[in-house]
Amino acid sequence: MDERFTQRWQRVEGAVLFAVALGVMLSGDYGLPVWAAIVVFFAPDLSFLGYVLGPRMGAWIYNSVHNYGLGAGVFALGAMLSAPFLCAIGLLLLAHTGFDRMLGYGLKSRLAFGVTHLGRIGRDKLSVQADQSTDAHRLG
Repeated sequence: MDERFTQRWQRVEGAVLFAVALGVMLSGDYGLPVWAAIVVFFAPDLSFLGYVLGPRMGAWIYNSVHNYGLGAGVFALGAMLSAPFLCAIGLLLLAHTGFDRMLGYGLKSRLAFGVTHLGRIGRDKLSVQADQSTDAHRLG
């Protein structure tokens, strides 16, 4: 299977989820001040602190927060309980996860923070590109 092809589809899927979740959030009255919405939107990124416990635990903590199920579950719970605040948190979690996927930040591997299901990011991506460049130079 063409890995880049499927990665692009997942990034588009993330962009759509980001736009829809944010659109629903902005179109409703969920009783959440703008400053609080911004804090909640970026709060999932604090899960990277799990990496102080090592790559295996860090990936588990990060992936537990950065998946569609958590946001959908919180939103559904808010809808069932008629709790707009929970709906807002669920929508913002979905928007955050979609935003990350759109930018190419996928679920983390236990190997390293920069190894994701959408490819390598950060230093890991640069080291792979350098290795490929060196290999191409050797072959050329």
